[in-house]
Amino acid sequence: MKLDQGCIQVYTGNGKGKTTAALGLAFRAAGRGFRVLMIQFMKGGGPYGEHEAAKRLAPELTIIATGRPGWVNRENPDPEDVRLAHEALDMARAALTGECYDLVILDEINGAVSFGLVPVDDVLDLMALKPPRVELVLTGRNADERVIAAADLVTEMREIKHYYRAGVPARTGIEK
Repeated sequence: MKLDQGCIQVYTGNGKGKTTAALGLAFRAAGRGFRVLMIQFMKGGGPYGEHEAAKRLAPELTIIATGRPGWVNRENPDPEDVRLAHEALDMARAALTGECYDLVILDEINGAVSFGLVPVDDVLDLMALKPPRVELVLTGRNADERVIAAADLVTEMREIKHYYRAGVPARTGIEK
């Protein structure tokens, strides 16, 4: 491990940039030779641009996308979505306790909690398992107040204006 002190960071809010900020941190850490793992919850519809970039930065940066293609039904999640989210949580637990990574990013885990795919208590237990020299990042909208309280750093991305509202769709290389 290369960190003297690992912290827990949360990137949340309704604005764009949570995953992008986490990827920026991953890029910086990989550039210093850190071993980085990003597990993406509810993002089975790729490949996205970050997956292609991670191939170029391997073995320092690994991204594992989990979930099914398409959107999760927030009011009535499919049992398969719940199963895949729990599988991703198990991967995260193994990554944190296996001492193979310096930085572990759980992309959209806050959303997975908000959608009822994983219990917040399981995420809090995972946060408590973090070894002292590992950095842990949790992204996604609607971070639970208990996750925010347990974190060392919390950044809220707040939408002020977004081109989606003017009809600009997700663009390859920018949003995907």
